[in-house]
Formats: sequence, C-alpha cells, structure tokens
Amino acid sequence: MSGYPLLKKPKNEPVEIEEKGKENPEEERENDAETEEQINMEQEEALVALIEHRAKEVEHLRLRIEYYNSQYNDAKKRLEDTENKLARLRGRNLKASTNLSNQKNGVKVERSASPIKMSEKTSKKQSQFTMVHQRQNSLKPSGDNMNVTRTPSSSSNKNADSSANHTQSKPQLIIPAVTPKPSQFTKTQESENKSKGGKASKVSSELETMENQSKGTKRKLEQTEHKDVIQLIGKSSSSAPIRCQTGCLQHSQHKRKLRSLVLCPTNDQLFVTSALDGVVNLWQVQGRGSSANLLSSTDCQSDKQRRWPEDIAWHPHGSKLFSVYSADGGDSQISILNLNNGKEKTRVSFLEDKPHFKGIINSILFMPWDDKSFVTGGSDHAVILWTDKDEDLWKPKTLHRDHHSSAVMGVAGMQHKNIVMSAGADKRIIGFDVITERADYKHQIDSKCMSVLPNPRDFNLFMVQTGTPGRQLRLFDLRLRQMEIHAFGWKQLSSDSQSALINQAWSPDGLYMTSGSADPVIHIFDIRYNAPKPSQSIKAHQKRVFKAAWHHALPLLVSISSDLNIGLHKIV
Repeated sequence: MSGYPLLKKPKNEPVEIEEKGKENPEEERENDAETEEQINMEQEEALVALIEHRAKEVEHLRLRIEYYNSQYNDAKKRLEDTENKLARLRGRNLKASTNLSNQKNGVKVERSASPIKMSEKTSKKQSQFTMVHQRQNSLKPSGDNMNVTRTPSSSSNKNADSSANHTQSKPQLIIPAVTPKPSQFTKTQESENKSKGGKASKVSSELETMENQSKGTKRKLEQTEHKDVIQLIGKSSSSAPIRCQTGCLQHSQHKRKLRSLVLCPTNDQLFVTSALDGVVNLWQVQGRGSSANLLSSTDCQSDKQRRWPEDIAWHPHGSKLFSVYSADGGDSQISILNLNNGKEKTRVSFLEDKPHFKGIINSILFMPWDDKSFVTGGSDHAVILWTDKDEDLWKPKTLHRDHHSSAVMGVAGMQHKNIVMSAGADKRIIGFDVITERADYKHQIDSKCMSVLPNPRDFNLFMVQTGTPGRQLRLFDLRLRQMEIHAFGWKQLSSDSQSALINQAWSPDGLYMTSGSADPVIHIFDIRYNAPKPSQSIKAHQKRVFKAAWHHALPLLVSISSDLNIGLHKIV
C-alpha cells in the first residue's frame, strides 16, 4: 500500500446552499418591513414639516389680509373726506350765487364782526346743512358766519335774528388772541401775577383758553400724498439757495443747556423746548415769527432720580407731551404732561411699566399710521411699542431686542407701511414690520448711526445720521436693499467728533434738510444738489446749534443752541 493518507469525504455544498436559501426569505421579509417602516417615518416627518410651513404661510397671509383691510378702510376714509370737501366747496359756490341773487332782490347781508372759524361740531353741522341745502335746491343762504335780515323786517324777524346772533356767537377761535408779550418774566410781572391770584392760575386760564379756542381751527393732520422725490436726488449741478433772515434771538428761560425742540402737530403757533434743568417750556409764536411768547414752564424731572427728559414727542392730538428718561435705578421711564390741566402738581404723570432694562432711553416718536401708539428705543438694544389701551393706560410690547448689538439711538415709523425703523450705534439699520412681526429691512453701514428720519413726502425715502465727518447724512430707499442713494456732510471746525445731540429736520416739501452743528451755524441741504456739501450754511447763534426745525405754515426756521437762546429765522 502506498503511504498517501486517505482523503476525507467532501461536504455536501448544495445541501448547505439549499438550507441557506431556505433562511433568506424570512430575513428579507424582516428587512422589507424595517425599510417600509423607515420610509413611512420619513414621509410622516416630511408631511409634518410641510404642515408647519403651510400653517405659517396661512398665518402670514391672514396678517397681510388684515393689513390690506386696514389700508382699505383708510383709503375709504380718505375718499369720504374728499367727497365731503367737494360737497363743502359746492356749498360755498351755491352760497355765493345765492347771496348775489339776494343782494339783487334787496336782501341785506350782515357779516359778523370777526372772521372766526367754526368748531369741529359746528363744521359738521354746517356740512350736513349744506348737503341738505343742495338736495332741496332752495335759495335761502346757509348762514355760515352770516346773519341775513330783510329790510322790511317785523318783530318776529328781529327775534329770530337776535337768537341767530346769540347762537353764532358761541363758535370759538382757533388761534388764541394773546397780545405779544416779552418772553422774560420780570419780578414786577411776577408780583402782579401774585396780586391777581398767582402765576399758576394765570397759566391755567391761558391754557384753558387755548384749549377751548383751538378745537375747531387746529391745523388738521391730513394724510399727505406720496410724491416721488427720490428721482430728483442729485440731479442738479446747482442748488436753490434759501434767503433767510437771522435777526431774532431770545432767551430760552432755561438755566442749563437745551436738549429738545418739538413743534405742535395741530397748532401752528405752539412749540416746546426742554433742557438739562428738567423744565419743559411752552411757547407761542407771535405775528409771523417776529418773536415768541412763553406761555408756561413745567418741571418734568423724573420721579426718583430727578433726571431731565432725554427726548420729547407731542401727542398727535396736541394736548399732551410724552417724555423719556433713563432705565437705571428703577426710575420712571415715560412721563405724560397734560397741557390742559391747570394744576402744576398734577400736570405730570408717570407710567408704571418699565420695559427697558438699563441705560438711557434715547428716542420716542408717535407712529404716523396710528395716534394711539408710539415707539421708544434705548441703550438696552430694545425697541418697544406702546399702545393706548384706555385713557392714558399705555401698555408696552417688545418688538425686538436681538436685532441690535448696541444702543438704539433713533426710531421712526414709515407712513405707507406699518414698519418701525431703528438706527443703532452698532452701525445697523433695521426696518421691523409690526404686522408680520419680523425684520423686513436690514442694512449695516460703515459708521455708527445716531438717528433716523423719514421724508414727509416720499414714503420710501429716509435719512440716517452717522458719525462720519463729511458724510454725516445718508439717504436710503426702503425698496432697495444694501444700497445708499446719496450722502451729505460738512466739516466741523469746533470738534472732530459727531454728537448725537445734533438733530436734523425735513422741510414740508421734502426737498430740503436742516442740520445743527458743533459750530454756531445751521446747515441747509438741497437733496437735488449733486454735491456732498451743504447748499448753504447760516451763522445763527454764538455756540453750537442743536436743531433747526421748519415751521409747518409760516416761512420760518426755529432753532435751539447751547448759548441758551431760541432763534426765529424768517425765510424771505
């Protein structure tokens, strides 16, 4: 026998393959079940995410519907106002023709001694009477400040005329008939006031008279129409200078440097000033801007820390002033000065809510789309919306705290959209949509921002004040992202730094801007001028100018300065 070992019997491989083949279908079924379950879970997650997305889309569309409904209601009100104006105009034309025919027929028309304007209630009755008068197509005069008496009068006609004269003597004057007085109160005047019952009673009577007389003839806050001003920016190689007389300077009656200047939104004669002494002075323009008369002085220092107002906003109705302070030390943050309250101790009240966490509250402004809401911006990076829930029951709502990484220096509201603009020391400009509750506009520039000011005529145009010398004022279009339209600026001789206390103002036509300066001059910019420098600079004070505001009705600039004077500069 050979020495080779016996070979082992080979394994039956096919059998193993068959056995393995018998086990594979079960594993495949398990794998299929797991795969199908995973696919179902992924589909479920995708559907849940889609539902959340579409729910947000529905909510967004609902908010837009509410917005457009409010816009529709506003447009409807404007249409009704225009129709009422047309009816009043036709009524006056009909009245004029009727008076002419009456004069031809021997009717004697006697006008009242003074051309006073009617109060709001009287004007409403007059418009209703005019419409009825048109429908009836009668030939009787409507009696708007007129007493009609026929020459062959009887006793009954005389009685009727006397009653008509009595009822027509009730309408009140809009502009208070105060004779020009010197702005400074001398000791002799104070002694006379004490002998007549005290200074407080005099101020109270003046304010009550002003309130009663200003109900019907206040400057109406009619919504201005949009005008495309942006297309005119920088298109002219030469500026259109303004001839300005800088003769009238009078003492502000403040003991420390001035801080704020605000013109009344409803009465063309009134404006207020505030200073570091905590006093708010109410002024009345005399004549056509020849001087200003001091009507009242009110101590508006904060309740605990006795701080001065950092910024002031006039209520759209013109009867109250809102001031902001600091959030440090648990101090009051908002005060309300009621100008119609004659008692000085109760004229100033403080809101209980304190939504700002720390630092100075730099800015306050009422929103143009609603007279029951204003916005504040503070050093705690927050922008707060305050809403009037009841009579002087203002409740705050935080719009945002995380869009700015530094102090919010200025806030403002756009006229055609419910967007709150805010400018911060972090170089950021934020436009926050109040309806959708999200930032609709974001832009960061190369310099810190100190204020924001929308144009009064072009609703897409706004100005931002920065700290860059020679390019302090930047113009932006709300529709264009990350883009600067134009920049203006000036060179300062007194200081290289730009102060946040320097403020700007738009002219009523939206074509000019005024700005204060660390120098004793007022800079005027014509936005149509293509040069980056002022179109003209007017030496108006002895020290730095904080602000120069355009008067609403008169050709007049009102300015404040650290020389403690108020300037009244006539535009001729």
